[in-house]
Amino acid sequence: MQVNSKIYIAGHRGMVGSAIHRKLQQEGFTNFVLRTSAELDLRSQQAVADFFVAEKPEYVFLAAAKVGGILANNTYRGEFLYDNLMIQNNVIHSAYTNGVKKLMFLGSSCIYPKMAPQPLKEEYLLTGELEPTNEPYAIAKIAGIKLCDAYRSQYGCDFISVMPTNLYGPNDNYDLKNSHVLPALIRKFHEAKQNNEPSVVMWGTGTPKREFLHADDLADACFFLMQNYSDSGLVNVGVGDDIAIKDLALMVQKVVGYEGAIEHDLSKPDGTPRKLMNVDKLHSLGWKHRIELEEGLKAVYEEFKTKHA
Repeated sequence: MQVNSKIYIAGHRGMVGSAIHRKLQQEGFTNFVLRTSAELDLRSQQAVADFFVAEKPEYVFLAAAKVGGILANNTYRGEFLYDNLMIQNNVIHSAYTNGVKKLMFLGSSCIYPKMAPQPLKEEYLLTGELEPTNEPYAIAKIAGIKLCDAYRSQYGCDFISVMPTNLYGPNDNYDLKNSHVLPALIRKFHEAKQNNEPSVVMWGTGTPKREFLHADDLADACFFLMQNYSDSGLVNVGVGDDIAIKDLALMVQKVVGYEGAIEHDLSKPDGTPRKLMNVDKLHSLGWKHRIELEEGLKAVYEEFKTKHA
């Protein structure tokens, strides 16, 4: 990519897309084509086709998706499968028909089988059954990876796939019904502190382990891979280390400065027992994360307080 290359970031207002946008701006890129979901419905094949014909972007970061935590994934199963399939099919196909030089498709660690060996290697894709609660989202993302590979194989498209681990960072979703575990915990502890509540309730046992990557680190990895990686399959992006949800809760509690108790709602699901990414492939290419979890949490909480005072 040249600094004046025309770059389309699908999902530029989301946590991932906005981080990629910030990173590219820091690197001197200026020629962006951006559309909000109100301006361009990526589920509409005609709208996406017209957009690509009119704008002719040279590089595409496909970070737009319908996303959510366990509850949202399990409740809106039809929407999660349909919307995500339509978004990625339309963007990937129009990128091909309009001669996009390179496209990066962003997926999720939930593509791996529920009981896959840990840490998760790229080759474990499609070797077992998925976690039932987020199966629709996972199936859509797997289809996206395979579509990129198929267009590479059949048409010679330089389309690559990147699978980030659990993310956190600026522009995260703090809605308690639809958010992921880390932003939900930040909001719960913050509100409990504000309201002098004696305890905070967290879902499940707290024993599942999760890996967390700051969105700015992901954006840095995406920029690196867009410049240095061009192959089929996928690349895991993570930190290569994980933390039990209970320990995460204790870390958030400390960062927020909440002094009450933590209770467990055992009627709520735990989800997958562990989802640690193997990042050997990424490390071998020459990239490694920089932002450690507690440091990242402190920065995120400061930002959260300015928006949710």
